[in-house]
Amino acid sequence: MSQIQIRPVTAADHAAWLPLWQAYLRFYNTELADEVSYSTWQRFLDPNEPTNAALAWDGERAVGMVHFIYHRSNWSIENSCYLQDLLVSPEQRGTGVGRLLIEFVYAQAKHDGACKVHWLTHETNATAIQLYERIAERPGFIQFRKAL
Repeated sequence: MSQIQIRPVTAADHAAWLPLWQAYLRFYNTELADEVSYSTWQRFLDPNEPTNAALAWDGERAVGMVHFIYHRSNWSIENSCYLQDLLVSPEQRGTGVGRLLIEFVYAQAKHDGACKVHWLTHETNATAIQLYERIAERPGFIQFRKAL
């Protein structure tokens, strides 16, 4: 693997982030209005927002992205960190980029005083689950939701 660098997004990174975000949405067979993606991007740049993003760079090319959100928990005094979105470019999968992105979130969350990092993945995402089971615990909870 070449020298991959992980760093938080800046306003100049929108053109690198957007194709990764769109690929992530396609992976999950989801479409969002452009206004939602624009709002999401703006939140990453606002220091008063609890949502964050980082990109994995291979030289001048972004090859992965991660989004994470700090939130309160009734089970701790410290915030928790929800790793909401993670994508690695197909040609970089299996090279350790996903692990680097998750480890970046671990380090950032610890630095920012969070007590845990947690996330979800689809039950069919077998490749990702193999990685996740090596670097985190699988607590056995089942998600329920209702769109409003």
